[in-house]
Amino acid sequence: MQTRRRALAALITTAAMSLIASTAQAQTAKPVLNLFCWSEYVPEGVIKGFEKETGIKVNVENYDTNEKMLAKLLAGGAKYDLIQPSEYVVESLIKQAQLEPIDSAALENFKNLDPKSLNLEHDPGNKFSVPWMIGTVGIVVNTAKVKEEIKGYADVFNGKYKKRIVVLDDNREIVSWALATLGLPINDITAENLAKTKPIVKGWLKQVKAYDSDSPKTKFLKGDVDLGIVWSGEAALLWEANKGGGKFKYVLPAEGAHQFVDSLCIPKGAPHKDAAMKFINYILKPDVSKLISKDFPYTNPNLEARKLLKKEQLENPASYPAGEPKLDRFKDIGKAARDIDKMMTDLRSQ
Repeated sequence: MQTRRRALAALITTAAMSLIASTAQAQTAKPVLNLFCWSEYVPEGVIKGFEKETGIKVNVENYDTNEKMLAKLLAGGAKYDLIQPSEYVVESLIKQAQLEPIDSAALENFKNLDPKSLNLEHDPGNKFSVPWMIGTVGIVVNTAKVKEEIKGYADVFNGKYKKRIVVLDDNREIVSWALATLGLPINDITAENLAKTKPIVKGWLKQVKAYDSDSPKTKFLKGDVDLGIVWSGEAALLWEANKGGGKFKYVLPAEGAHQFVDSLCIPKGAPHKDAAMKFINYILKPDVSKLISKDFPYTNPNLEARKLLKKEQLENPASYPAGEPKLDRFKDIGKAARDIDKMMTDLRSQ
């Protein structure tokens, strides 16, 4: 009996020591934030600044399309604390109950955001998302090579610039351009409308030299292409690199252009929600948001940060378009996205 008691005591002591050790390890473990974001979109300096200020280690993983991000997120396995989806993906994730609610009242710097960037149709009340950057998809023209006026998609794909064109590697974007040329709503994805776009897109793809959603500006700078349909932030960097435009011109298509709203969201079941909230609040600081605009000059929804930008930054036509261009935002189209992908896969394999 005495032997049993000694054995039991030893077992309890071992278990207790193990529990104490694991608790101590958990307490001393460095806090982390797992960020799943677009490539070429989060400045390294912002990440380092957040780590220094909070002591939270940021692990970064990138994607180049919303669809790839969505597929990996919904497949499970990897646990992310913050993602960076565009407006229609935010809408989809809300419908599927895949996002954690965000208490904007707990974000001290939420007040810095432009009211025009809030309470949009994809997330009324911003219950699940906080705007990161806003941009457009438009046309970059190397005016040293292209002498005629380019006003819209039809001008880009008129046959004169075959294999001198770069476009985004994004199926829905390309189909939306064809819909716009037909005067059809870019969110009206029906079998009938896709059939109408198919011959148009087929003719366009034969003229494309490269598909690039990561850094299409590089192909312009290397002289590989003369025209492109790209993110506005990429166009803004080309404008800056050529001292206020130079030979590179940015055109919002006359047929209509996509305006996207990229946001920060917390996925359902995020293991480090507190760290995610701290990061959101951090990037809303005007001096931090200013750094994001410097490296990635999209339209900054942070009004206080805009006050810190240089005059030439605010005058960049790709970052802050003048006038009242025809813009529309994507909406969640559900299973119709598969129909787009199927058609585009078939066409691109031909």
